Amino acid sequence: MISNTAKYAIRAVLYLAVKFKDGEKIGIKQISVDLTIPAPFLAKILQNLSKHKMLDSTKGPHGGFSIGKNPYEISFLDIVEIIDGLDMFEECVFGLKVCEKDETFRNLCPVHNTSRPVRDAFYSLFKEQIVGDVADKIKANGKNVYI
Repeated sequence: MISNTAKYAIRAVLYLAVKFKDGEKIGIKQISVDLTIPAPFLAKILQNLSKHKMLDSTKGPHGGFSIGKNPYEISFLDIVEIIDGLDMFEECVFGLKVCEKDETFRNLCPVHNTSRPVRDAFYSLFKEQIVGDVADKIKANGKNVYI
C-alpha cells in the first residue's frame, strides 16, 4: 500500500530515534550499511525528511543526520505524507480508471466503497503508530533487528 521509499523512510526515522543521543549525528554511510539501503537513494530520502524538519542534517566530515522533532510527536502517517502523500487513502486500491479524479464515477466502481474500510484501517494504523513509542519497544527488546 505504501511505496518502498516510504518504508525506507519509516525505517530510517525509527533507526535514528533508536540510536538518538543528544547532539550526535549519524553519517549516511553508517545508516545505509545498518539498514541495507543504497546510500544515494537513502540520502535523497533523508534530505527530503530534513527539508520538512523531521530530521536535522549537518554537512561535513563530522556531519550526518539526527531526529529533528520530538519522536513522540511523529506518526508513521507524518512520514508517509511527506514521502508518498495521502492520496493512497482515497484512491482505488486497484487503480481502476473509473475511480480517478471524479467523485461521481467512484460510485460506479465495484470495489471502491468495499475497499474503504481497508484504506481507513491503514490510515488509522499509520496515524496511531508513533515513532517514539515504537523506538521504545525496539530498545526494550534489546535488539534492533526490527529496523
